[in-house]
Amino acid sequence: MVRKLDDVMAALPAKRRERVEKRAMELATLKDLRVAAEQTQENLAATLGVGQDTISRLEKRSDMLLSTLRHYVESMGGKLELVAQFPNRPPVVIDHLGVEKAPRRRASGSRSGSNAAQVVA
Repeated sequence: MVRKLDDVMAALPAKRRERVEKRAMELATLKDLRVAAEQTQENLAATLGVGQDTISRLEKRSDMLLSTLRHYVESMGGKLELVAQFPNRPPVVIDHLGVEKAPRRRASGSRSGSNAAQVVA
């Protein structure tokens, strides 16, 4: 049975939840995130529809597509945000990277763009 991180966290006492959240901010690897979410490679593989060996290889990678990382994080109930930080400026959340979209049709002669970044308050 796959459990969502939100459900596990909600069931924890407040002090334990604070410790888990603080520790999660210190984690560095995908394996650390998975273990903190109390997921096995087998459970995560089942959620993503891949084999356990795929999760093992993914956790050892140092480079991957943002869409792959987004699927990994979302399968544990999380949300991936890419934030650019510059000196003397507020952080900027970069949207729409690693998000799979259906191809869209463009009307001839029309150039429409979207705001791809959002300043974090």
